[in-house]
Amino acid sequence: MKIEAGQVAVVTGAGSGIGRALAEKAAQSGMRVVAADIEQPRLDDTVAALGQIGAQAIGVRTDVSVEEDVQRLADIAFAEFGQVNLLCNNAGVFSGGLMWERTMADWKWVMGVNVDGLIHAVRAFVPRMLDSETPGHIVNTASMGGLVTGAYSGPYFTSKFAAVGLTDCLAQDLRTTGKNVAASVLVPSLINTNIGTSGRNRQERWIDRGREATPDAEFVEAMLADSTAAGMSATEVADLVFDAVEAGNFWIPTQPSYHEQIRVRHEDMQALRLPVPPTLD
Repeated sequence: MKIEAGQVAVVTGAGSGIGRALAEKAAQSGMRVVAADIEQPRLDDTVAALGQIGAQAIGVRTDVSVEEDVQRLADIAFAEFGQVNLLCNNAGVFSGGLMWERTMADWKWVMGVNVDGLIHAVRAFVPRMLDSETPGHIVNTASMGGLVTGAYSGPYFTSKFAAVGLTDCLAQDLRTTGKNVAASVLVPSLINTNIGTSGRNRQERWIDRGREATPDAEFVEAMLADSTAAGMSATEVADLVFDAVEAGNFWIPTQPSYHEQIRVRHEDMQALRLPVPPTLD
């Protein structure tokens, strides 16, 4: 899809990290922006920053795990601007540790945001994007953890494998319509974001009151914080996303090392052996 001034971008998780960078990139490209996030103060900061760029932008507080919230987001976007050309389903959370130590609340939180959030967006936005007869593109944020696996991140990797599969199916379904709407999947590795502290926005219904953090979870959170701090900037990721949308690419990787790791994983699969854990960079 050719990105042009005056088009409309909707970005979830726009309060920080990749989401904010995507919103800023859209604004810099002359697009009108609907920014969504569960964290109101950060969302307000993003909208203010977009205004300083000169963009026409609005903010809509949204919990993507709640279907009604995402339907409301779509209602507001189409009512305000009449169309949506670029939909970036970027909101995501992380919970780490040994799988059997994660509670059902941990699992439901991660799957609710990372998977249900995508399903809600597809149902709320895609029919209207198809009906509008304007060019459209959907970018779902997955992860390198949706292509390869490792220890201590079971809920997160499971959700991201689902995100990859969902986006692949979405792209195939969209192709059958003959409309000018397509989908891509963003598969970042270690990016300098706040994903390791996403528990700050954990919804009350998924908080285990009285449960102390387990050593395995504390280990992963500390490791992730150190690793992401040295990761690629979110601004670089946003540049890659917009280039990929213009090029019509389905896969949007961020680090070249992916190719070798994916090749090794496929060799492991063909040899029927347990895959080698990835080296994330």
